Amino acid sequence: MHTALIGLQWGDEGKGKLIDCLSNSFDGVCRYQGGANAGHTIIFKGNKISLHLIPGGIFHPDKVCIIGNGTVIDIKQLEREIKELRKMSIEFDDRLFISKRAHIIQPEHFITENKIKKEIGTTGRGIGPAYADKSTRKGIRMGDIFSVKYLKDRGTSKDFIETLLRFREDYGHFITDTVELIHRFSEEKKKILFEGAQGVMLDIDFGTYPFVTSSNPSPGGILSGTGTSPFSISRIIGVAKTYTTRVGNGPFPSEMNQKMQERIREKGREYGATTGRPRKCGWMDLVALKYAIQITGATELALSKIDTLDGMHQVKIVKEYQLDGKISDRFPSEVWKFKDIKPIYTSLPGWNNTRGIHKKKELPKKALEYINYIEDFVGIEASMISNGQKRGDLIIG
Repeated sequence: MHTALIGLQWGDEGKGKLIDCLSNSFDGVCRYQGGANAGHTIIFKGNKISLHLIPGGIFHPDKVCIIGNGTVIDIKQLEREIKELRKMSIEFDDRLFISKRAHIIQPEHFITENKIKKEIGTTGRGIGPAYADKSTRKGIRMGDIFSVKYLKDRGTSKDFIETLLRFREDYGHFITDTVELIHRFSEEKKKILFEGAQGVMLDIDFGTYPFVTSSNPSPGGILSGTGTSPFSISRIIGVAKTYTTRVGNGPFPSEMNQKMQERIREKGREYGATTGRPRKCGWMDLVALKYAIQITGATELALSKIDTLDGMHQVKIVKEYQLDGKISDRFPSEVWKFKDIKPIYTSLPGWNNTRGIHKKKELPKKALEYINYIEDFVGIEASMISNGQKRGDLIIG
C-alpha cells in the first residue's frame, strides 16, 4: 500500500525533487528519520527552496505532511521553515503533523556537536548528541512541551523552557500522535510516501561507520521512526545519482580527479543544501550501489542528474574493488580496509544531450547503454530518470 523513497548513496541523491513529483499519487508524505542536517531542494514557482524538516509534499495543497517520531527536531529551524512557507502563501495548518514522540534538539547538543564536527565531518546541527541522549534516556520530546513541571523535572534550563513555551503557543496545534494518524490512514486505504533523509551509505548500522549519520535511512528506520507495519510497505524506490557524491569525512572509493570533480560540481550544482559545502564527486560505484540495494530491498531504481554527464567523451563505472591483490564485488564492512582499496573501472562512451526528453526510449543510444549497464549489474530497472532541475524534467516508465 505505502511507498518508501530511499537514498542509495551518501545522501544528496535528488530525493527532494522526486518526492515533490510523486506526491500527487499519495495522500500523505512522512519524514521518518534524521534532522535539520538534511536538505531536500525543490523548485517551486521558479524559486529554489530547501526544506530540512518539513516533508516535500507540503507544496501540494491536498497532501498531509507528517514529521515522524524517528526525527530529531531543531524547533528554531522548524519555525523558520513554517514562516518561509507562509510567506509563500502556502496553507498547511490542517495538514502538517509533528509526532509527540519526536525528540527535541537542545542547546547543549550544538555545543557537544561542535567538539566532534571536524573529526566526523558532521553539519554541526546537534543531531548526533540528540540521538545519543535519546538512547541514554536523557532526551525530551515534542509532547513534553505541554508540561512545564515535567520539563523542569528533566532538568531543562529556564531559558530553553521559555523558548519551548513560545513555540507551543504558536505551533503547538501541529503536535499530535502521528502513530494513530498513520494507522488511521492505513485503515482508510490511504497511501503514504515515506521520505528518508541522507542515504544508506550513511546509515549508522550499514554505512561507512563511524563516518555516518546518527539514524537509519534504510527501511528499518521507517518502522521504528513512524510505528508503521513492515507489511504496509509494498514499494521501495531506491534513488541514486548517475555518478556519486559525498560530503564530510570518510571513504569514497570512486572519487574523480580534481579537474573532473570541478567540472561535475559546477555543472551539477554539487553544493550542500544545508551547509553549502562543496561535495566530493566520483564516478558511479556499482559495488556500493548493489550493496545498498541488498540492504533496502529496493524494487525499482530512480536515477538522477543524467544531464550532468551530458557532453562527456566517456563515463566511468566502478564494477569491482581490488584489495590485497584480490578482486571483489563486495562492499567491505570495515572502514579501515578502504585505505587499500583500488577501484576497478569500466569505461563507456559518452553522449551529447539528455535535456528535454520525456521518454526513456528517446534518450541517446549511449545514455541508454549506460543506464542498461547499471540495471543489469544491480538487477532492478530504472523506473524514473531525472534529466534536469525543473519539476517536469523527469522521465517516468
